[in-house]
Amino acid sequence: MRWDMCEVRRVLIAAAMMGAMSAIAQTGNYSVPISAGSGEKTMMVAGAPASDDSVGQVRNQRGWEYGPFINWGTGVGDRSDFKFLSAGFELGKVLTPVVHAGILSGQLQLAGNIMPLWQAYTPAPHLQVETCVDPVTHLTYSCTLPYGGGTFYGVSLTPVIFRWNFATSSHRIQPWFQAAGGLIYTTHKFPPNFLTNKAAGINGGTSVWNFSPQGGGGIHYFLSPKRSIDLGVNGVHISSASLGDRNPGVNASIQIQVGYTFWK
Repeated sequence: MRWDMCEVRRVLIAAAMMGAMSAIAQTGNYSVPISAGSGEKTMMVAGAPASDDSVGQVRNQRGWEYGPFINWGTGVGDRSDFKFLSAGFELGKVLTPVVHAGILSGQLQLAGNIMPLWQAYTPAPHLQVETCVDPVTHLTYSCTLPYGGGTFYGVSLTPVIFRWNFATSSHRIQPWFQAAGGLIYTTHKFPPNFLTNKAAGINGGTSVWNFSPQGGGGIHYFLSPKRSIDLGVNGVHISSASLGDRNPGVNASIQIQVGYTFWK
């Protein structure tokens, strides 16, 4: 059986289109060049190549993410001389499909982290003038009291992190914002305050337990569909909720987080 050139061309075009559709089923959308008549045309097919759409793959799979991170921060206001260092591991899962809400379109993710390393660097112990109260006469007077300080060591657990991953057109960058609540345990009462002296009627201690409500934002930068480098900035409040004699707290600190995430 003899085929003319038109029939051969039609068979080749059909074979090319079938091969392209098979590839799309595995990897996503891209442009397919086809020959027709005397020129070459391009046909766009819906979807995106997996190698070029890392954010899209993670968005569609709604899978787990896990990885290590490190934080460095500083107090603000009257705690600007406080510095913080912590490191740990985070685990999370994307819970929802994309929720369409204009520029706020995105997905909800639930996560948590643990920080076996948590340190706060504060001014060294020193003497400080305070107002004391005589336990008998209840009269106030000026007194000099020892004030705690130095380096504090502890661990931290943040069991609930609500994160909103924005749906963007970028293949590599996905921004997010979050709100979270955590718990900190330190080996000495934190934050430092003047030391308790019950004989003099002075209650100055704080607590080894503190809470850390926080919020912030950041980005995932995808190196591949299953790996991302993460950069975030959080505002963290530290307070004992009056578990100690006093609750001076750390009203605000700014902490920068760098992490590496595996997506599954």
